[in-house]
Amino acid sequence: MKPVLIGIAGGSASGKTLLSMRLKDAFEKTKSIVIIRQDDYYHDQAHLSMEARLKTNYDHPFAFDNKRLVGDLDRLLHRQSIEKPVYDFVEYTRSDKVETIQPADVIILEGLFVLEDEMIRNRCDIKVFVDAQADIRFIRRLVRDVHQRGRSLDSVVDQYTSTVRVMHEQFIEPSKRFADIIVPQGGKNEVAVDLLTTKISSIIEKNML
Repeated sequence: MKPVLIGIAGGSASGKTLLSMRLKDAFEKTKSIVIIRQDDYYHDQAHLSMEARLKTNYDHPFAFDNKRLVGDLDRLLHRQSIEKPVYDFVEYTRSDKVETIQPADVIILEGLFVLEDEMIRNRCDIKVFVDAQADIRFIRRLVRDVHQRGRSLDSVVDQYTSTVRVMHEQFIEPSKRFADIIVPQGGKNEVAVDLLTTKISSIIEKNML
């Protein structure tokens, strides 16, 4: 059976991760399923000083090693395992750890630019855009980055106003037009979760024929 690849894009803190987890929970009892986060494919910056790392625009498509991501996706789609990088948000670079990911029936790829990059979206069986209002996304990002990623309040506000908002309008919001499904409220949208699980099930059944 060919694996089903679901691409979930959307702005920072829009609810991509929650939606991904809801879908994972729906299938993990009957099918093997794995979540790949585009964030883990930020370029390695170990060769740069911390000062230089802080100046990187992490909300631009060029910040990601999509060539490696596409290669890893192709291996998973051919039922091969991969050694996925793990990103360290405190150190602003890849960690020394890698995570072995085994092939799965359902692959969920979530990230800012999943639909922006043509090579990635062309591999997706279902393309989803998670939509959320800008003020809600900012509040969620602020709480997340301070409590989970070791950021200061000032640094989060500065990054949001200088790059996050601008890059969202330039790259992420326009990628909405490539979506098969637009999901307001992310993983809290029960109707969307039900629709997606039904569609994923139908693709799995078709691939088994």
